[in-house]
Amino acid sequence: MSPFLSVRDLRALPGGGGQVFLSVLLLKRTALKTAANGNAFLSLELGDRTGSFSCTVFGDNPAFEALKGLAEGSVLKVEGKVEHYQNRLSPRLLKVTALAEAELAQLDVLQYLVDTPPEDPEALWQELQATIAQIGSPELRATVAAALEEIGPAFRVAPAAISMHHAYRHGLLEHTVHMVRAAQALLPLYAEVNADLALAGTILHDAGKAIEYEGDLATKRSRRGILQGHVVLGYQLVRRAGLKAHLEAEKLERLEHIILSHQGQLEWGAAAMAATPEAVFVSMIDNLDAKMGMVQLALRQGAEGQEFSERLPGLDAPLLLKRPGPATGGSGS
Repeated sequence: MSPFLSVRDLRALPGGGGQVFLSVLLLKRTALKTAANGNAFLSLELGDRTGSFSCTVFGDNPAFEALKGLAEGSVLKVEGKVEHYQNRLSPRLLKVTALAEAELAQLDVLQYLVDTPPEDPEALWQELQATIAQIGSPELRATVAAALEEIGPAFRVAPAAISMHHAYRHGLLEHTVHMVRAAQALLPLYAEVNADLALAGTILHDAGKAIEYEGDLATKRSRRGILQGHVVLGYQLVRRAGLKAHLEAEKLERLEHIILSHQGQLEWGAAAMAATPEAVFVSMIDNLDAKMGMVQLALRQGAEGQEFSERLPGLDAPLLLKRPGPATGGSGS
């Protein structure tokens, strides 16, 4: 049995905390801040594939100096004490050691650090390729292919977010394929929605995130991601691809509008409000799968016997983790 406890293990520990633990964790976020009294402290997010937690390390903590110069994506051996803050796991770190590549190989822990979708990424990619082949318009089909070709393998490995939903390796691919499945199921209900435009927009709506995000073990926003954001980057990508494929002007404008409006609200990052049937359709499916992605991850990461997850920011509520029991009684007819 491994001496290292996962984040799920830490959440499952009985009692009110205080237990000393040993873990190998990924440094996902680190920020040096200054308290009101002028003292420096570090705000951290640490995690593995079973979850993550935030904690604070003050300047008088021996772990402060060990952590201060480390980059996001560093792998750490952490000794700490289980504590909670506002009903959330927030351990006190006692000792931290950054692990070199040789130590990582010896411990064989990398596979436990980076979360991935439960579905095979190669199968997801093949399913997406089959969907592209189903787009009836040759120009739209060529536009989607050209956009994905330009961003290359990044689309297949990028996360769909830094923290909110599908925020793990291959998360963008998973989110896109799940949206495609939802679109194909719902399109027969809405004859007003152009199926080719809706599928092309669904596949490309978040393609700019393959440019916005970078990093292998820990995700951060690239320079272009900070300066422009994935909505603008996606719009530029789609416009170049559409012009290359000789997509007619009106279809290109409508496809661009899906990209610009898919975030749903201006305060959520949309450049415009959805104003075509296809844009409304894609925006709503995006919102649905983003929220269900949060639900699916919380269910996967929940500790055995845990009734509720911690509060999920995207839902503004904790999630009930206990599954409903089997149906009983008659059909009610």
